[in-house]
Amino acid sequence: MRTASVLAALMTLPALAADPAVAANPFFAEWKTPFGVPPFAEIKEEHFLPALKEGMARQKGEIAAIVAVKASPTFENTIVALELSGQFMDRVGSVFFNLTGAETNPKLQAVNREVMPLMSAHRDDIQLNATLFLRVKAVWDGRASLKLAPDQVRLLERTYKGFVRAGAALTPEQQVRMRAINGEQSKLGVEFGDRLLKATKAFQMVVDKSEDLAGLPEGTRMTAAAAAKKAGLEGKWLFTLDGPSIWPFLEYAQNRELRKRILTGYLERCNQGGDTDTNAIVSRVAALRVEKAQLLGYKTWADFVLEENMAKDPKGVYGLLDQIWKPALEVAKRERADLQAMMAKDLPGQKLEPWDWRYYAEKVKQAKYDFDEEAVKPYFAIDAVRQGAFTVAGRLYGITFTEVKGIPVYQKDVRCFEVKEKDGHHLGLIYVDYHPRPGKRGGAWMSNYRAAWIKDGKPVDPVVVNVCNFTAPAGDRPALLTSDEVQTLFHEFGHGLHGLFYAGRYRGTAGTPRDFVELPSQVMENWAMEPEVLKLYAKHYKTGEVIPDALMAKMKKAATFGQGFATVEYMAASLLDMDWHTLTDTKARDTAAFEKASLAKWGLISEIPPRYRSPYFNHIMGGYAAGYYSYIWSAVLDSDAFEAFKEKGNLFDPATAAKFRAEVLSKGGTEDPALLYRRFRGRDPKVGPLLEKRGLK
Repeated sequence: MRTASVLAALMTLPALAADPAVAANPFFAEWKTPFGVPPFAEIKEEHFLPALKEGMARQKGEIAAIVAVKASPTFENTIVALELSGQFMDRVGSVFFNLTGAETNPKLQAVNREVMPLMSAHRDDIQLNATLFLRVKAVWDGRASLKLAPDQVRLLERTYKGFVRAGAALTPEQQVRMRAINGEQSKLGVEFGDRLLKATKAFQMVVDKSEDLAGLPEGTRMTAAAAAKKAGLEGKWLFTLDGPSIWPFLEYAQNRELRKRILTGYLERCNQGGDTDTNAIVSRVAALRVEKAQLLGYKTWADFVLEENMAKDPKGVYGLLDQIWKPALEVAKRERADLQAMMAKDLPGQKLEPWDWRYYAEKVKQAKYDFDEEAVKPYFAIDAVRQGAFTVAGRLYGITFTEVKGIPVYQKDVRCFEVKEKDGHHLGLIYVDYHPRPGKRGGAWMSNYRAAWIKDGKPVDPVVVNVCNFTAPAGDRPALLTSDEVQTLFHEFGHGLHGLFYAGRYRGTAGTPRDFVELPSQVMENWAMEPEVLKLYAKHYKTGEVIPDALMAKMKKAATFGQGFATVEYMAASLLDMDWHTLTDTKARDTAAFEKASLAKWGLISEIPPRYRSPYFNHIMGGYAAGYYSYIWSAVLDSDAFEAFKEKGNLFDPATAAKFRAEVLSKGGTEDPALLYRRFRGRDPKVGPLLEKRGLK
């Protein structure tokens, strides 16, 4: 039976058509929207659970059809057929999981709690299906005679290893335990996310005296006043743990006690008992990961994860981190001395504390470089910055961006842009969602509503989304971004380009290892602050004046200031992640004691907390477990890759850009990432450009 006929019978389910609930559910109908995007206004919370269950049922039928094929297993009737299964499930899941991150509510959270264990069991039913695995293994064992193309070799390898790494080769008794572990992990992951969101959004610091706002920029005051008014506290100022609120407060507020209060609220999230505490969840998940890894024959969870990454093993990760940690820590200690000296002028005899660092860092930066972050914000109106990122992509790759009005969006502030190739043909869409909301989790990320791939010989047009938590507009003033927010916008846009440009013929080869996936995003950050690029987009929001050369010169001189702090706080979290995931036993742990011992071992100074503490380290509760190091690994790649453009003397060198798109952005995971990078650069990456860029040499 051919692959197409294996699946054809599964695409029609006539019994469903007569069901009124199905007829009213948008997921069971063709979307007649512009570009086939989800009809968000028609989709209700109650539509998800039946559609997700139907997706699982359909894929189960598709798997049954593959298993029932009487012909010998082939790449087409087994590997490709498996690759093509689950498309209905993906259609529903892409909308559901994007909304649970960006626009959730109690009803969606309830669906998530119910469906996640079901999906975990569904995945196990596929990957622990003994008959299906025998077919996959037969193709794998005969691969030498198949004359497969490189992307087909990659798909076969990923498919076979995916089954083995899921437990398909375990004994029946071990598989029972594997299912139990997966089910428990699924429930714990949902609970962790719900508790973190609740704890983050619950914190409020209300200021009712204007003198307590001393030092704060006007824009920060306006934003806090608007937040208070929205919360029914007109005439006061409300500060939260959302990035645009907490970080400016810590940088500029003269009131030391209030700085301490808001940073303590941030650092102690999910760590104070009650229904938002996650300590027991963190400890239990770590233990389950050890058990799962050892069931599969690995010493630790990190050994299991890293086998599929560029780093290959914990030794590779620790080796890189150690090269950067030591010089970064020395720079941070010198920064500490400068900050302590500045603080002594205000508070003689007082010791620098974590809630003082950002405040006195701003003072030292202004004293050393005559540079104030507030001076550049008027040149970073959000629409101009976004257009700047679009312009860079246009200069590099010839693509254009045009806003699409009237297209369905999932929240009123979300905007959508059509992306076209140089020749004018449609490439895809990108949604942008930039500001905090009660139902949006913290951080910034890129995702897909429809992933790119080649289906039946024709490209599937991607629909990607960038979700961030940037400073919001205040009064009649547009959102004015900090330089960090500018770089984050470029970063997530880089992920978006990666999603838009993927040109593989299989969905299963789109993803890349964690320590390579940040290359396309982080490399875009390099353009953001280049003087040549700033002149393209950094224009005063009132006057339209291009950012002055003198201000750019100050920015450049101050560019490496604070890199000791920034690198150390990030790497402390990376090392903490690795320490959690190189455990070899399953005993319960006091998370605070474990974290304290880990950070002490590495010599972290007390004035710098890790970027994420264990109770709210959302990255490692999800896909970045034993992988948070990947940002610095990819930073080595992106710094080295950007050098390729600088060596040409042209930041927009067409040949270099075309090569980067061809060898990196369009390839996804179709080939080994180290090979892809070598083909682009002509050699392996060097760590020198990163250390130089951060002033750590």
